[in-house]
Amino acid sequence: MSRQEEEEENAAELKIGDEFLKAKCLMNCEVSLILEHKYEQLQQMSEDPMNQVSQVFEKSQQYVKRFSRYKNPDAVRQVREILSRYQLAEFELCVLGNLCPETVEEAIAMVPSIKNRSRQLDDEAIEKMLNDLSLIKKFE
Repeated sequence: MSRQEEEEENAAELKIGDEFLKAKCLMNCEVSLILEHKYEQLQQMSEDPMNQVSQVFEKSQQYVKRFSRYKNPDAVRQVREILSRYQLAEFELCVLGNLCPETVEEAIAMVPSIKNRSRQLDDEAIEKMLNDLSLIKKFE
């Protein structure tokens, strides 16, 4: 990668390369649900499920479980639905869903591109989005 390409990539401005902009991203809570389902499948397939689970799988499962802000599958689905309404890039959606900022200032600090993009979410829209997310967490 040339120096010019390195300078052009900037996550704060959502300049992360086409391969990442087009990629489907998952929040930690979504990965947690997927790994839990896979673990249950492995348990059903083997008398000793621990033989089927690698250390990497186990550590990954522990990590996403620990850092998942939402545990309930319905809540996870609702979070994605809410964030999808705001025309966020997958990267932005996952960062906000993982970190759950509480204020507009925190959200912009974590994902500066939500103010830099052409869609220009105003502070009121960001505030509504964060309030909707906090309601899901409150009633989970």
